[in-house]
Amino acid sequence: MQPSWEIKGFLEVNNNRLDINGVSATELAEKYGTPLFVFSESRIKHNIERLKRAENFIDCKLKVCYAAKANSNMAILRTVKNANCDLEVNSGGELWKALEVGFKGERIIFNGTSKEIWEIENAIKTEIYAIQIDSLFELSLIEETARRLEKRANVSLRLVPEIETNTHSGLQTALLTSKFGMMPDEALSAFHQYRDSDFLNLCGVHLHIGSQNPESAPYAEAFQMLFENLVQIYEETGIKLSHINLGGGFPVNYLRDASHKNFFPEAEREMFAADFEPSDAIKNAWEIVKESADASNAAHLLENITLLLEPGRSVISDAGICLTTVRNRKERPLPDSRFDYQESKIQNPKSKIQNDVWLLTDAGFNILLSMETYKWYYHLISAERASEAHDFPYKLAGPLCDGGDVYFDIEGLGRLPEYRLLPENVQPNEILALLNCGAYSIAQMFQYNGRFLPSVILIRENSEVELIRKRDDFEDLITNDIW
Repeated sequence: MQPSWEIKGFLEVNNNRLDINGVSATELAEKYGTPLFVFSESRIKHNIERLKRAENFIDCKLKVCYAAKANSNMAILRTVKNANCDLEVNSGGELWKALEVGFKGERIIFNGTSKEIWEIENAIKTEIYAIQIDSLFELSLIEETARRLEKRANVSLRLVPEIETNTHSGLQTALLTSKFGMMPDEALSAFHQYRDSDFLNLCGVHLHIGSQNPESAPYAEAFQMLFENLVQIYEETGIKLSHINLGGGFPVNYLRDASHKNFFPEAEREMFAADFEPSDAIKNAWEIVKESADASNAAHLLENITLLLEPGRSVISDAGICLTTVRNRKERPLPDSRFDYQESKIQNPKSKIQNDVWLLTDAGFNILLSMETYKWYYHLISAERASEAHDFPYKLAGPLCDGGDVYFDIEGLGRLPEYRLLPENVQPNEILALLNCGAYSIAQMFQYNGRFLPSVILIRENSEVELIRKRDDFEDLITNDIW
């Protein structure tokens, strides 16, 4: 029976072992060591093309800007650029990386809440497509900087739409209680104040409703809100905007293999299993806005406009796999709250487990930080026994000297499965694979406990394996130390 996590041509079982784009995962682990991140060039391009399909359902141009914060490795950025995808950066450092890899200014937008003067200067000098403005104060800084440089800055104002979605609380970015953006009336006052400025090109409005949104309906609500502001800005100031930015946040189905789904609370389960076509969401949102535009005689404001999207997770998450080795195994008596295998939600025919079986891997939250900060779920399989039944429960943990470095919710709130299902009798040195972990992993990893950060490889479309980040050595642990 084909495992439900398989993706034809990408993640496949070959003689009981995991292949990634036709390359043996276990051979990669043997050659490069573990932990090891493996990315697929073809999957990244597939995900970008999936998002671009939205242009077939709207009557305007579409500009897809990959969110570099999700993964800004230089080879990944090169892959994004070669897929004719534009870029969203969130700092002067990400802007520098974008320029180094060959992005031109007109292919870059710049987000962020706390931009420094040097970052603003570089964005203006580079003549990027738009600087997303987070506050009236920041807009004044940009106007002042552009005046000093005697250049015109392209700016787009980020609005707070007050739209709540059923995602993780830390991923909500469109509420009054979040740190992002400005109120619509503040933005309107800015258009009044700066409409005749020689140094500001007020070209767009922007919002972002958060990440891993399990439902598509909020995008229609957000699009409608942007359009209403578009109309009001034109009616009061005469400014006809050239773009509207709907942000990103399109979900990834982390529970494509549903073997663990019953171990999540309902809200968590719905979020991790979120699965809808971004193009369908955009199509529905466009149709609603078009009806509103026709009814209000404002359809002319959508003529020659460009719709921007800022996907990150939906481009890179399922394109990345982390290979890890079991380094230790031990057993302990079950705690008082016994885990009854037969009566559990797994419904496995075995009678009972007698002990907790712990597997200690070399992949901890120093390279998968979201597993701790957001209690994020990455599906785990055996790369060596990929087609065998994954029906034996283990407690999984990483190598760090920290009690929170585990693959379950140590607080006991059930936000992650207490046990992970793998083949029976997993022993030290077996290679495991964590799926869907391409987003916010290597971008956030750090050298806690003096652990070497891992190698990263990219499997090219011709199945050629390219090393795109070398494994740390001892000297890397002290690169910036002065002693």
